[in-house]
Amino acid sequence: MDSPDLKAPQHYINRELSFLEFNQRVLDQAFDESVPLLERLRFLCIACSNLDEFFEIRVAGLKQLQELGGQLAPDGMSIPEQLTAIHDRATRLVADQYRCLNSLLLPALAAEGVPLLGPGEWTPRQTLWLEDYFEREVEPVLSPLGLDPARPFPRIQNKSLNFIVRLEGKDAFDRDSELAIVQAPRSLPRVVPLPAEGPSRDCVLLSSIVQAFVHKLFTGIKVIGCYQFRVTRNSDLFVDEEEIDDLRRALEGELVHRRYGAAVRLETSGDCPDDMVKFLQAQFASNGLDTYPVEGPVNLNRLSAVYDLVQRPDLKYPIFTPGAPKRLVGATDLFTVIRQKDVLLHHPYQSFVPVMDFLRQAAADPQVLAIKQTLYRAGHDSPLVDALVAAANAGKDVTVIVELRARFDEEANIELSNRLQEAGAHVMYGVVGYKTHAKLTLIVRREAGGIRRYCHLGTGNYHPRTARHYTDYGLFTCDDEIGQDVHELFLQLTSLTQTPQLKRLTQSPFGMHEMVLQKLAREAEHARAGRPARVIAKMNALVDPQSIEALYRASRAGVKIELIVRGVCALRPGLPGVSENISVRSIVGRFLEHSRVFYFENGGEPDMFCASADWMERNFFRRVEVAFPIRRKGHAERILRDLDWCLRDNSQAWELKPDGRYERISRGRDSSVNAQAELLAAYAAGPVTATIPEMPVSERQL
Repeated sequence: MDSPDLKAPQHYINRELSFLEFNQRVLDQAFDESVPLLERLRFLCIACSNLDEFFEIRVAGLKQLQELGGQLAPDGMSIPEQLTAIHDRATRLVADQYRCLNSLLLPALAAEGVPLLGPGEWTPRQTLWLEDYFEREVEPVLSPLGLDPARPFPRIQNKSLNFIVRLEGKDAFDRDSELAIVQAPRSLPRVVPLPAEGPSRDCVLLSSIVQAFVHKLFTGIKVIGCYQFRVTRNSDLFVDEEEIDDLRRALEGELVHRRYGAAVRLETSGDCPDDMVKFLQAQFASNGLDTYPVEGPVNLNRLSAVYDLVQRPDLKYPIFTPGAPKRLVGATDLFTVIRQKDVLLHHPYQSFVPVMDFLRQAAADPQVLAIKQTLYRAGHDSPLVDALVAAANAGKDVTVIVELRARFDEEANIELSNRLQEAGAHVMYGVVGYKTHAKLTLIVRREAGGIRRYCHLGTGNYHPRTARHYTDYGLFTCDDEIGQDVHELFLQLTSLTQTPQLKRLTQSPFGMHEMVLQKLAREAEHARAGRPARVIAKMNALVDPQSIEALYRASRAGVKIELIVRGVCALRPGLPGVSENISVRSIVGRFLEHSRVFYFENGGEPDMFCASADWMERNFFRRVEVAFPIRRKGHAERILRDLDWCLRDNSQAWELKPDGRYERISRGRDSSVNAQAELLAAYAAGPVTATIPEMPVSERQL
């Protein structure tokens, strides 16, 4: 049989459209009546936040490439074709968002005593209270801007809430008034709880309050109409790292400009007249492909405040106590436990506290000489940073690689780097041209037998909050070879010295891509020789063309390939003669699937790795990433069990079809299998009844 061209465009799915399909799966959680009501609202908000970032980064990037004459995507689509397809698909997605809100969630919330009231639903008493609230809290911080030649259209911040107001009458200088802009400061809460009048928890949106009382801003002039709008801007920071002397100072300057980048999307309320929409399009140099009329508030993400305002545990996921390995229960000396044998943690099913205790104990231990850590996202007021500061204050040698360019966390990372430097820690900002995305901690300790290195390696960020919501693995070890490898990696990151051949770890941009291709080629050889050959790979995104080609070649050789790809996937499974041995599924549920695991059957002598990297060109070639082997048999068996739950899930799993569509996997006559619920039961310390609150998170925190 003739060999197909594995590079042919028809064998690839467009990555931008694949992301929109992922966001549809997130949104479908908001439609799912088996999900608690306030969690459904949270999923709606996450889908909105994801879409914002998609426009801020991906669509903005496509528009920039278009200006530069960008090339065809691997799927063969030109940039204009992609932008048109994105608009068509995003339009349907936005329509689904507002249908979910207006037809399902708002009525269901009202039925549960949590109504979001519009102006026509206020009682006379509520109207008086809201009018007083507007005069006391809102009007003093609003600055209505009439438009005329002396007062041109104002600068509109990225994703801010704004109103365009049509006026009729004479102003104070006896001139005709036609249009004005009212900008809502970010300091104003977008959801306002009303005084209790009964058992319900009534809330009102700020946008409704402004529209109801906007006439109070224009004394003597008649308000004909008031319409919401919002503009999304290019938010990708550009810093020419080869031309700057101080990356931190350069980023601080760029953060200011992020608010006013080029407009890439215009959202207008559905009742905004056509002439006013065209006027707004002209102000932002937008066209029909950039414009999205919406049937409700222009920023659904701000509805996440309702989740926190409403204390109704019955409308949220049950809170739970994360478990812990038996060897850690009651342990007061982590170093002793790790010396006995490696410890594997699976978050959020198992607690992140041991990771924080690892650093706290190191900070207080007089035998610890040095602590080194990479930080990509740590969050504000991080207890891990507190421990590093304490260690530096205690006179230990503390080195931290802070990735200042972690998107949308730049400001937080600049703040924590300042804290660390003030405490006397050595702070580096990674390598010019490469983001440091590896998750590594190294503790150097003097013991009776000499110097020993203790390490923690993970698939997720050192971020206590996201560790409660993202599924990730973390490994504690004092293995000599791994410790030496981590030591060499930190030497590379701080001094830029060439790293010798690593013994246990695999690093991007030096070797991880080659390792993945080699392992896939080896599986193909095993299959052709009749030996056991199987690949299970779990990741967030799969878009690297060379990896996809290697998967296609392995499939053609007879390798069984099971991919668990939460988000973007450019591979087409089930193509005759190309990928009929490949299945792709995506799990979207209570927790964000974030762990990266690569399993290769290897003829009966399996290899398993956990990693910080997805199979994307940026992870292989433009980031510092690390994959670490799972060498203990018990740990490998645990992870395989976890993967098996994911492969058997028929409650929250979606299957990718050859045409790029995802279909929710039906349980049929089988009993229900929910992988995350099974893992909660397997790992949890006790009944699902304890003390960790749920908090909304967004896809951008990857």
